[in-house]
Amino acid sequence: MFNLKVLQRNKTVKYGVPMLLLIVGGSFGLREFTEIRCDAQKHRRKLDPSLEAKVNVQRQSVILEDEYEKMKQLNLEEWKNIRGPRPWEDSREYQEQQRNRQNKKD
Repeated sequence: MFNLKVLQRNKTVKYGVPMLLLIVGGSFGLREFTEIRCDAQKHRRKLDPSLEAKVNVQRQSVILEDEYEKMKQLNLEEWKNIRGPRPWEDSREYQEQQRNRQNKKD
């Protein structure tokens, strides 16, 4: 009886042990909830098999050499860098200004 009263008065037993149990138990609980969430996301991401087959065919058909040949055919000597409109500028007005400047240079 005496030992039980001493333990109840001890601050480490009264506050420390429950806090430690909360931290350790919480980490295990969070792991389980996170695992459930990840499994649910994987389940949602699954594609229809026919659509997945089309996507895989498109991925495999892209070959680096073919893309290089396409880029080589482009005429990059006449390419001009045109700045886009700033957020505070009216995009239509700015596009008209750029077109007018380009027409005057040609």
